[in-house]
Amino acid sequence: MNHVEVQNWLDRYLEAWARNDPELIAALFTESAVYRFRPYGGDDRKAVGVEEIVRSWIDFDEDPSMWEASFRPYAVDHDRAVAVGTSRYFNAGEQGDELYHNCFLLRFEDGRCAEFTEYWMLEPGGSQG
Repeated sequence: MNHVEVQNWLDRYLEAWARNDPELIAALFTESAVYRFRPYGGDDRKAVGVEEIVRSWIDFDEDPSMWEASFRPYAVDHDRAVAVGTSRYFNAGEQGDELYHNCFLLRFEDGRCAEFTEYWMLEPGGSQG
């Protein structure tokens, strides 16, 4: 993988998230992929296998007009990558918008993600009316 290929994957990730389309989601991941939504906190914080990943995305259906996001590769080394970016949820909190800073740890096999670990942090004062 190189920076362009990882950016293309991230763009497809955003499209799959926005469209909540099972086929688009499944195309991103290997059959035995592991997706860690939050790496701490137990087994309910991860999905194992592409079917479980798709099901967890579909169950967490979000209206794409209620958020915007942008991610880019930060570092790429063969089959591993780190991506960073932000996601903003409109009118999500008591004070208005919530801005999250994201970091993804990715491992790829044949252009699809085999391991995805997601870290995020709500920006203090990131809420805006």
